[in-house]
Amino acid sequence: MSYKVEQVNPYNGEQRKSEQVKKMFNEIAPKYDKLNGALSLGIDDYWRSDAIRELRRYQPRHILDIATGTGDFALLAEKILHPEKIYAVDISEGMMSVGNKKVAAKGLEHVITFEQQDCATLTFADESFDAVTIAFGVRNFEDIDKSFSQVLRVLRPGGIFLFLELTTPEQNPMRSLYNSYTKHVMPFLSGIFHTERKAYEYLPESIAAFPQGREMMLILKKNGFRNIRLRRYTMGVATLYMAEK
Repeated sequence: MSYKVEQVNPYNGEQRKSEQVKKMFNEIAPKYDKLNGALSLGIDDYWRSDAIRELRRYQPRHILDIATGTGDFALLAEKILHPEKIYAVDISEGMMSVGNKKVAAKGLEHVITFEQQDCATLTFADESFDAVTIAFGVRNFEDIDKSFSQVLRVLRPGGIFLFLELTTPEQNPMRSLYNSYTKHVMPFLSGIFHTERKAYEYLPESIAAFPQGREMMLILKKNGFRNIRLRRYTMGVATLYMAEK
C-alpha cells in the first residue's frame, strides 16, 4: 500500500524520494541543529527526553536509532538509559558527520556507532535489538511498510519500537496557530539562517500528508506490531508512537 506522504518529495526531480531526502539533509547538515532548535522553539528537547524515558521499563541493552541525523536521540538515549551499544543509522553522510563529532566530543565512540544504511534494507541480523527508535524521520521514508517490516525483523521478541513524529493539531485554536506558524514563521526563520528554503517548504508539506493518530496505529498493527499506543505533545504538534514485537 502506498501512503500520500511517500509521494511528498523535497524536490521535483525524477530521483527516488530516498535520494532526494539524502541530498536535502546533506545540504542543510551544517546548520541543521541550530535551525531545528529555533523552529521548534526548543520544545523538541522535552519531547525527546520524555520519549526516551518511556524506554526505561524495557531496560534495552542494544538500541538501533534509525534516521539518526546528527545523533541527538542516540546521545539522549545513552545519557538516560546507559545501554551497552547504540547503532545510529542514516542515509545522509553529512548529518552523521556532524553527529560523529558530537559523539567524539563526549568520548562515547565505544557506545554509539554511526553507519550509513537505508531503513528499508537494513543489514542487521534478525532479532538484534531490544529497542528501535526514530525521531522525526518516518515522514521521510520512501516505503513505510517496507521500513516497518525491517524494524520488526531486527527487533527481539518483546522489543519496543518507539518513534516521535511531527503531526498536525486536530483542534482549534492550536490548529490555526500551527497553520500560521508553518506558513509564515518557518520560511522567515529559514531565510534568517540562510538555509535552503526548499527544505522548510517540504517540512510542513510532509507533516500534512503524514498518516497520524489511529491511522498510524492501524499501519503498525498491519505490519505485525502489538500493544500499540500513542501520546500527543503540545496539543498535537508532535506525537509519540510505541509498539511491541
